[in-house]
Amino acid sequence: MRAVRLHGIGDLRFEHIDPPGELAANAARVRVRAAGVCGSDLHNFRTGQWMERVPTVPGHEFAGEVLAVGAEVTELSAGDRVIGDSRVSCGKCPRCRAGQRNICDRMGYVGEVCDGAFAEIVDLPADLLLRIPRGLSLRVAALAEPLGVALRVVRRLDPPRRTPILIAGAGPVGGLAAILLRHLGFGPLALLERNAARASLVAQLAGARILAPGASAIADFTIGEGLSYAIEATGSQNVLRFLLGSLAGGGRLAMVGIFTGDQSVNANVIVERELEVRGCSVFCEEQREALELLPELAETIERVIAPSEPLEQLPQVYERLIAGQSPYLKTIIEP
Repeated sequence: MRAVRLHGIGDLRFEHIDPPGELAANAARVRVRAAGVCGSDLHNFRTGQWMERVPTVPGHEFAGEVLAVGAEVTELSAGDRVIGDSRVSCGKCPRCRAGQRNICDRMGYVGEVCDGAFAEIVDLPADLLLRIPRGLSLRVAALAEPLGVALRVVRRLDPPRRTPILIAGAGPVGGLAAILLRHLGFGPLALLERNAARASLVAQLAGARILAPGASAIADFTIGEGLSYAIEATGSQNVLRFLLGSLAGGGRLAMVGIFTGDQSVNANVIVERELEVRGCSVFCEEQREALELLPELAETIERVIAPSEPLEQLPQVYERLIAGQSPYLKTIIEP
């Protein structure tokens, strides 16, 4: 079958490989119809940070159709339209037992610890598959995974109503978080984003202002009251420093960007201003909730998706996205 595999850092290849073998009793076989390229896919390609096995088929944001189910599977049947849960947790550690699968002690992800969705067919445990609401397009459904991550960020930020919120990074997660904040009635919102076309698109869809980084822009946005809530979705050390320096006393920062290398920040500002920094890792139940929200958000979500690309073009898509050239939030591959 046709697939794209990661063979090492910077080594992504379109190939013809053997299809999956015998279907496991607890698994389902899915024909992939739409698969999104995630920032973590690009990060792994560039750094190998989560390279558990090579070669491997990446891709964990996807939607497709069930072709067959294993002997022990009762919740799904052939013909079901499904999306994938990207988390491969152990189910046994204290975090998993407490219902915190997103911070499992031995967390792995589809496309890293097992083959993912940048292929015509993928076999996965059936408990990692969720049915798609009737009438929802597969392109839009594939964004349930990043929308779940964005909803987790919103939950972790936990802002009050009618409070200014600054989102740094209007890429897939930051941009979707801005759209969710608007949809859920939070704001006013402002964006920091160096890709002008992407910033304009998200600002329009989320009713947000585009800010230039600087104290005067923050003061104007907050009407001199100070910034109390912000999201870091860039993975840039400079942006992180700016946000920590911009938060007023008692402010809160939700961090979801993926960083490279050691990070150096002014820890004293966190202490002296009693700032609260909250990490945001994948999702708990937010993907299921995002899937339920998608039908009412479908028109907006469709506007942030680039025209679909064929599987053969995925290596070139990686290069374009790493260069920051896309005006869209998400690129979808249709195998």
